[in-house]
Amino acid sequence: MMSKVKLSLATLNQWALDFEGNYERIRSSIEESSKQGARYRLGPELEICGYGCEDHFYENDTILHSWQVLAKLLVMEETKEMICDVGMPVLYEGTRYNCRIIFTYKHIILIRPKLSCCNQGNYRELRWFTPWLKKKTVKKFILPEMIAIINDARVVPIGDGIIQLKDTCIGSEICEELWTADSTHVQQSLAGVEIFTNASASHFNLRKLSERLGLAQSATTKVGGVYLYNNMIGCDGGRVYYDGASNVCVNGQLVKQNCQFSMREVDLTIVTVDLDDVRAYRGENSSRGISSSAATPYPRVEYLEFGLCMSRQQALLTPADEAMSEPMLLSAEEEIEYGAACWLWDYLRRSGLSGFFLPLSGGIDSSSTACIVYSMCCMVHAEVSEGNSQVLADVRRIVKDDNFQVETAEKLCHEILTTCYMATDNSSADTRNRAEKLSTRINSNHFGVKMDTIVMAFLTLFTAATGYIPKFTSRGGTKRENLALQNIQARIRMVLAYLFAQLLQWVRGKDGSLLVLGSANVDECLRGYYTKYDCSSADVNPIGGINKEDLKSFIGHFMRKYRVDELLSIVEAPPTAELEPLCEGKLAQTDEEDMGMTYAELTVFGKLRKLSKCGPYSMFRKLVDQWRDISSPREIAGKVRHFFWNYSINRHKTTTLTPSLHAENYAPDDNRFDLRPFLYPRWTWQFGRIDEDVEELEKLNKK
Repeated sequence: MMSKVKLSLATLNQWALDFEGNYERIRSSIEESSKQGARYRLGPELEICGYGCEDHFYENDTILHSWQVLAKLLVMEETKEMICDVGMPVLYEGTRYNCRIIFTYKHIILIRPKLSCCNQGNYRELRWFTPWLKKKTVKKFILPEMIAIINDARVVPIGDGIIQLKDTCIGSEICEELWTADSTHVQQSLAGVEIFTNASASHFNLRKLSERLGLAQSATTKVGGVYLYNNMIGCDGGRVYYDGASNVCVNGQLVKQNCQFSMREVDLTIVTVDLDDVRAYRGENSSRGISSSAATPYPRVEYLEFGLCMSRQQALLTPADEAMSEPMLLSAEEEIEYGAACWLWDYLRRSGLSGFFLPLSGGIDSSSTACIVYSMCCMVHAEVSEGNSQVLADVRRIVKDDNFQVETAEKLCHEILTTCYMATDNSSADTRNRAEKLSTRINSNHFGVKMDTIVMAFLTLFTAATGYIPKFTSRGGTKRENLALQNIQARIRMVLAYLFAQLLQWVRGKDGSLLVLGSANVDECLRGYYTKYDCSSADVNPIGGINKEDLKSFIGHFMRKYRVDELLSIVEAPPTAELEPLCEGKLAQTDEEDMGMTYAELTVFGKLRKLSKCGPYSMFRKLVDQWRDISSPREIAGKVRHFFWNYSINRHKTTTLTPSLHAENYAPDDNRFDLRPFLYPRWTWQFGRIDEDVEELEKLNKK
């Protein structure tokens, strides 16, 4: 009996509610899978409608249009020789399920609902879907009329079943089911399933990929088998980026893995595996055989006229793929470079706008944003050079030029990135020079403006209305005056940014307008160290989920990779907002002095607050252990108090945060990820318990 099978994983860049585009990408993947001889094609989760439809899942239109797309897929000639596995929402007995539709030509084999819905972090699946709680149960589903007239039966099975073909057995999991404590692949393996499929929509997070790969490997280490893990790729209309890296594991070994970041809309992974390897692996495990013999039956949906295995002649000519020596894992700096660049690219090409406008201050945050745009241009140039016609068509649509050629990354960068140094009398020559040097190196379309006349106009109006003249603290003013004078500069920059973004293309005699880029990092958002409605307010922010230390590392990586020596002075310079008067031409203000804490401390506070679920008291208790050798309990108490006080009085700012790429699990994004009040009490009870512990610790330390 022949035992080699060729399988296809279709990693697709789908877009929520783009039924036409989603259909075309699915169709293309089916056609290409067929050309390469695959007998099973697996797509990502909810690929027909797009994973990120959110409350559009409530609309009957979303389900209707999904069935309409499926109707077109069912009659594709290529599906006569291949099983296709696609995802869409299905309404059964008045309840909405996240489902896989597994079919061949004009024949739906099984509708397989998701058993475990993800409902943490960025995921809210229980808001829209119900998990199929009838485990190991298959029911009858009456097809809608538009499908029934195509399908060879009006009623098809729906539920938690496995598919028995004439030469192997296939079981399905959907995304979260791999992560749960009672993953279904264990029971499926005991029922004889040899090929496990997992259609996923797992979003990018810094340093997350190794965990995802480890789960698929450990699944087949324990039970044996072939595990197909297929992830979506791209930004489908929200804050997260799905980072591909679809992979195949056989008996605990990684056999295939596709790239984590890509600008290709359809990225196939074709793998050939030998099912005899699975049978041999399981055959010597007696405890597995005993468990299988004792297991309760798993419902089988039989489709015995179809087989996956190659003919004898094909098997002789087609070698099975061997295990990879090691997984393809990028550094955090590379993940920032490629992940943020791909997210920006999808956002730009789907927004219909003509490029980006970035206020470039010469500091590390705005410089990081500029570098990410340049990285995006490098990736686009590489794709076009390799013949990616879709990327070239997107570029020409963005720049409104049907003959535009991406000859270099620098040429593209000049066309789509405008940078502006917005100076006041408080700006230093150092930051202006750093901004100019960086813009010259990456070839952004750069210019500078002086805003003092606008600042003075606001202050003159204020004085005329009130009779008061506000002053900086260095000139005898109060803290309130000082803060207001800083904020007016920051907010003017936002207004100017949007003015230039809307009209610069008109000035240049071109159509369209520009997306305004923000550049506030995750630590500053957490602490609230930014002005509400300043340059942090933008259309999108590629670094809003990245901390300061990782940004510094990214800049160092970028500087070495692209030989951008101009960045050295930016990395070495102390971070500063430059909103207070200079002292003899030198900085009189640094961020860490203003905040009363270091960026490294902010990262620790952020992780304890979100990841370790710490309030003020439990954070203090943990830090007493962690910082025992570097700070006294009283000093730690002061730092915790200072952090939570500033966090709470600034929390309201997170309600207006610019949409940013999700990259850290301790991000304070109030939109969906980090749901908390934005009006807090004064923490008197919590701080009181800290004070009690400080006094007790000081007494104990004196003994």
